[in-house]
Amino acid sequence: MPILGRSLLLPTAGALLLASIGCNRRQTVAGECRAVHGAQVCTWGEMMAGQVVAFGATIPVMVADSAPADMKMAWPPVADAVIPLPAAVAQGTGFSEMTIFWEPHGHPPGAYLTPHFDFHFYGVPAAAVDAIDCADSTKPAALAAGYALPDADIPGVGHLVGICVPKMGMHALPAAELASANIFEKTMVVGYYHASPIFVEPMITQATLAARKSFTLPLLDVPGRPAGTKYPTSFRADYDSTAKAYRFVFEGMGGK
Repeated sequence: MPILGRSLLLPTAGALLLASIGCNRRQTVAGECRAVHGAQVCTWGEMMAGQVVAFGATIPVMVADSAPADMKMAWPPVADAVIPLPAAVAQGTGFSEMTIFWEPHGHPPGAYLTPHFDFHFYGVPAAAVDAIDCADSTKPAALAAGYALPDADIPGVGHLVGICVPKMGMHALPAAELASANIFEKTMVVGYYHASPIFVEPMITQATLAARKSFTLPLLDVPGRPAGTKYPTSFRADYDSTAKAYRFVFEGMGGK
């Protein structure tokens, strides 16, 4: 009977162990894909034990290699792509979509006057992004350490308080870059509207993406985050030479 008892218990224990392993394994959930410069950019999330542990997008390097050298200026700017994040990511973190803007000539301030991409990841619903008209010029009471939220005069457009762009929001940038005479390569932008954080944005030059090398960007504590929105605390861009694509990864939700 003791032998029989063990034989009955072992499968049960094994099932519990397998269930535990399953709960502790990352599972990828797919978002959606959109065509950008002849390549498919896709969003995704990673779950563990029912929680979002990472989210991001896969960016083929063809997006940079095939970007047009010139484009007709539009105001407000028109996104090259608007891509929803997985529903599980939106429910678990508040981040709902990414937008991609190709800037073939860059834009003011001076450090950013070079061809680059704006990859916005929004922590507010898509309808709220679409409604941004920059009529509210209220700036946040506090910014991430080392960041500034300047105004800018754009030729042919006018004076932008907090560099607010309709259907985007205000753009806070590292103060050291704003004061530098050097052209940037890659940076992390923090976006605001109605005096509240609404996006994080890896802003990356075409040359940096074309180099086909992995890199990281710092993500500092962002004061005033909306209740229920879990901001990531780290970002990396992993380059896969086989897939010829970058994997943009945000992790550490709610860690600060």
